[in-house]
Amino acid sequence: MNRIPKVCLLMSLAFANSLWSQTASSFGGGGGGSATDPGPRSGAAAGGPIAGLTSAELSAFTAAVAVFAEVSSVTGTLSEGSGLGPTFNMDSCAGCHAFPAVGGSSPANNPQVVVANKAGARNSIPSFLSSTGPVREVRFVRNPDGSADGGVHGLFTIAGRSDAPGCNLGQPDFEKQASAGNAIFRIPTPTFGAGLIEAIDDSTILANKAANSSTKASLGISGRENRNGNDGTLTRFGWKAQNKSLMIFSGEAYNVEQGVTNDLFGNERDTTPGCQFNATPEDRFNVNGSGLEGAGDLIQFTLFMRFLAPPTPAPPTQSTKNGSALFGFIGCAQCHTPSMQTSANATAALNKQTANLYSDLLLHDMGNGLADGISQGLATGREFRTAPLWGLGQRLFFLHDGRTSDLMKAIAAQSSSGSEATAVIGNFNRLSTSQKQDLLNFLRSL
Repeated sequence: MNRIPKVCLLMSLAFANSLWSQTASSFGGGGGGSATDPGPRSGAAAGGPIAGLTSAELSAFTAAVAVFAEVSSVTGTLSEGSGLGPTFNMDSCAGCHAFPAVGGSSPANNPQVVVANKAGARNSIPSFLSSTGPVREVRFVRNPDGSADGGVHGLFTIAGRSDAPGCNLGQPDFEKQASAGNAIFRIPTPTFGAGLIEAIDDSTILANKAANSSTKASLGISGRENRNGNDGTLTRFGWKAQNKSLMIFSGEAYNVEQGVTNDLFGNERDTTPGCQFNATPEDRFNVNGSGLEGAGDLIQFTLFMRFLAPPTPAPPTQSTKNGSALFGFIGCAQCHTPSMQTSANATAALNKQTANLYSDLLLHDMGNGLADGISQGLATGREFRTAPLWGLGQRLFFLHDGRTSDLMKAIAAQSSSGSEATAVIGNFNRLSTSQKQDLLNFLRSL
């Protein structure tokens, strides 16, 4: 089920000294200087359909790509899509999920800076957004009365737009919230290979959780699943594994990020008078006298992500082979599980496939350094889902808030008081410079 290097299964802190006594040449040679992030690799490694789709499924995927990239305006008079606002973060799915291809994460140039004043909108750009920074959403930790908030607060409003006459809705005071330490940020999660992740059975995730328990315990790793509050099944999408399925993920994002009401989230998030221009839900199943006529955007988004191929890793080199061995050797693979198998699935392309996701899809306490104070489902303010590493080789921004573009800094940030990753990061720090470089090269090959 899992492809964890055998040496990883034997490793414990008790015999660390003998491990570190191995010469650097065992993994590719020594060398002075400092290890550095080689940066995003070039080439087309993601964005296409998963292998094995039928001709009908491939046609559905092609159509869904266009819908995922569709731009929304308030009433549909300025673009092909409608329903934008009253509050929003972006006007298309592909605006946020853009790099290195449609379905990915934040691009190098943040499109939010442009959309803020599109069509005459009167929005100010918060200080935590920049043209060269990551796409971000903002959540407030607490409400003014001190109770827990945790929800997304739309960055922009439709006030002033030519397709929203009479709307005078203002933005929240983001600078006040940020200066008070009440604002936290999230960047888009990549959706490549999401259909494979959705197709992994709960029992497989739980079996992987139970595997190598003594090794995990010696490293201070525990981890637990997030669960749906109604049926108790595992949830797995989002930074805190808070969403159950790609359809729920799609419906929530459409409503929260673009303000478009839909069949899953049918009510406007803001009902300020003068800012309502469409009947709800704005995206819906369309029916006529003969029955179902059109599935709507929500289904298209779901199909796009379900049929989106996982990233293709770079061809191995001696350095990346060394780095792959070290990845298991120091304990990274205990949370970033290299692969899991999907279960029997009605879609042949997803049926009993190997998902090389490099994640256990579990929540882990990441300590004070990464804590955001936001609870979602069973996840506490210090817990995050193990981020899948496939596609990391072309990612521009790291960690839940996109605080760094440097892989070395992202690794270091995972070690802080209370973090389950602290011992593993300590093992990384004890590697030689050349070993660290091999490991970085391996990560950038994914």
